[in-house]
This record gives sequence, structure tokens and C-alpha cells, in this order.
Amino acid sequence: MPALKKTALTVISAALLSTFVVSPASAVGKDASDEQPKPPAGMSKVGGELLGRAGTQVKLGPDAPVLPKELTGRSWIVADAESGQVLASHNPHWRLPPASTLKMLFADTVMPALQPKTQKYTVKDEDLANLGEGSSLVGVKEKLTYTVHDLWLGVFLRSGNDAVHVLSSMYGGVPKTVDAMQSHAEELQALDTNVVSPDGYDAPEQVSSAYDLTLFARSGLQKADFREYCSTADAQFPGAEKNGKRESFGIQNTNKLLTGAGGVEPYKGIAGVKNGYTTQAGNTFTGVAERDGKVLLVTVMNPSSEKPHAVYDEAADLLDWGFTASGKVTPVGELVPPKSATTGTGSGKGSTASPGTDGGQNGPAQSAKAAASEGGGAGIALGIAAGVVVLLAGAAFLVNRRWPLPDLVRRLPRR
Repeated sequence: MPALKKTALTVISAALLSTFVVSPASAVGKDASDEQPKPPAGMSKVGGELLGRAGTQVKLGPDAPVLPKELTGRSWIVADAESGQVLASHNPHWRLPPASTLKMLFADTVMPALQPKTQKYTVKDEDLANLGEGSSLVGVKEKLTYTVHDLWLGVFLRSGNDAVHVLSSMYGGVPKTVDAMQSHAEELQALDTNVVSPDGYDAPEQVSSAYDLTLFARSGLQKADFREYCSTADAQFPGAEKNGKRESFGIQNTNKLLTGAGGVEPYKGIAGVKNGYTTQAGNTFTGVAERDGKVLLVTVMNPSSEKPHAVYDEAADLLDWGFTASGKVTPVGELVPPKSATTGTGSGKGSTASPGTDGGQNGPAQSAKAAASEGGGAGIALGIAAGVVVLLAGAAFLVNRRWPLPDLVRRLPRR
């Protein structure tokens, strides 16, 4: 009889564990101090009812690992990039300042319109007139000529607000760009986002969320050029003209999980996407990584930890957890597809492109070749899964609302 009771208790415990959802009071690794900002009581439920609840949400199966202990981000999310399943979250719909992670939405909105990327533009004084004080800059200069490719390198590698404003001018001006970004956010069902500036610089009422930033990354990664730029570790950027010759200087990606700069350990399988920092936003980061054929997205916003690289440490810990927990947890929500997604078609309003088409940009072979030749850094390559692209073309959005990536970078071993 005691043995039977013990067995019954084990079964009950396993059942309870498999449906476990962490409440706000027991959020993993969160500082319970009353001095910490609190999420609003009512948040969006886009993607699932649990995603609108405050605190950490996770449903652990019997063999699932527990979440990392030292998670201090005000908001975070870890999701399967291909199926859209949210494996765990913490206040994912909390509307917070996004900093330069908003540049993912900027790129996803503007990039398809500025083709080919070899087109040139001579910078005017007014293009750089309204940069925010203390803005991150790549070094764009008035009266010098740059290609679209140069400017996107400046956006993704150095988070250059100067490059953002020049590209916005090419698109039709900052107001038009902001309006287009807002419309595209709504098309992606990123309803926590309010766009005020195209570069993510602190501005009144400019907000996004970990959930929305993850949607922006997922949409952007459908595009070959976006994948190329966000995975480039270093490159050469055009400098001044001297003695009739254009000089250049080296730039490195500010994503430390990609480059390993500043003593941060490069994350195995990392493939982008974007980091940011402002006074109001703190540190923000969205990353995508692949391991053993599984592709995960993670976003962390404003960790309170005083560790110098907390946003990268916590993102890496969540990715490690996600790869181990995949298949051992019940999803707590999903990354929704764009509004215009319909079964059997990949057409989307605005700049949303059908997976497999790369928004009319480079095909699989060209993407791999471009990445190898233009990436600018040893050890940087895009191994495009061309066969997967072909199989997915024409069937972008399936009945179960799965939105697969047509392909993704496969990171070579680092030097």
C-alpha cells in the first residue's frame, strides 16, 4: 500500500508540474523589492491569454529544466522562430522604451523600398539636422556619397542614427518613414508599439514590447538582406576623400554575442539580430540562434542587474534554456502572423514578404555568395538552406498558423 501511495503521489506531482505557471509573486529571479517598477495590471493578450498576465509564464513538463535563476529583465520572451510557439515569457506585453532594437522595424519597413542596394546617395546637410543629442553614429558625412549597402551596414553594425536618417530621407523623409513603420507594426499585429522616431532614440510615448520586438525580428529575418546585415560582425565603411581617393575605416557590430567584444563569450549559433541602449530604455536585445536545426528568438528588455553585460548574459541563458526545454514544455502562447496572412498565400501588406521569396531580394545562392563576399569579417558566412526555401515557397502561412523561416544563417566555427 505505501508503494502504491508513493506511485500515486509521483503521478500527481508530474501532472501538476506539467501545467505549472509561475505567478507574479514567484517570478523566477525577479527582485521583489517595492522599488522595482511594476508592469501594468492590464496588458495585451495578443498571442494568448497567458501573455497578458504579469510575471513569468512557463508550463514545465516532467523532464523540463527550470528557468535560469538570475533573470532581472523587466520583460523577456523566448520563442521558437519557425513554429512561433512561445516557450516562456515575463511581462512580454509591457510597453517600454525600445532603444535601437526599434531599428529592426525600421529596416523591415524601409529595406524593400530601397532597392537595389548598390544605388548611391549624396548626403545633404538637412539629412543630419535633427539627430538626438548623444546619438550613436557610424560617421556619415554631409556632401559625401554612400550606397544603400553602406548605410545598412552603418545601421546594423554601429546602430548609426545618422545612417537611419539618411535612409529615411531616401524613403521620403522622417515623417513618412515613421508613418510607414507604424502601419507596418499594425500589419504585424505588434500593437504595443508606438513609433515616434525611426531610430529608437528616446522620445515621449515611443514604446514597444518584448513581444513586438520579437515579431519585428521574425518578419525581418524573412529577407535575405536583413539576414546578411544583422549577422555581419565587421566591415569597412566609407570615409573621407583624400587626394582623389575614398578612404575607409573598420566598423564592428555592437552585438557582443555576435562579436565576443568586451569580454562577452560569443554565443554558438548566433545569427543576429539587434541590441540597443538609451537612458530611458536601459539595455535591450533581440537575438536569434540555431542549434541542431532548432531556431529560437529571444528578447530581453532593461535588466536591473548591475553586471556590465547583463542583457547578453540573460539572453544567452534564456537561449540555453530554450534549446534544452524545447519539446519538454507546453507553449504559453504564440507569435502571431501578420494580419494579411492567409492560408496558402504569403502576401502581406506593406513590406511583409512571403517566406522563401526574400521580399524580391537575393535568392538562396546569391544570398550565400553575398554574405561570404560582403560580410567583412573572417568566420562570417551564411549557409543558406536552399532546399528548404524551395519547399516552403508558395506555402508561407499554413493552416496551423505556423510561419516558418525560409532559411537562416548557419554559423561557422569562430576563430
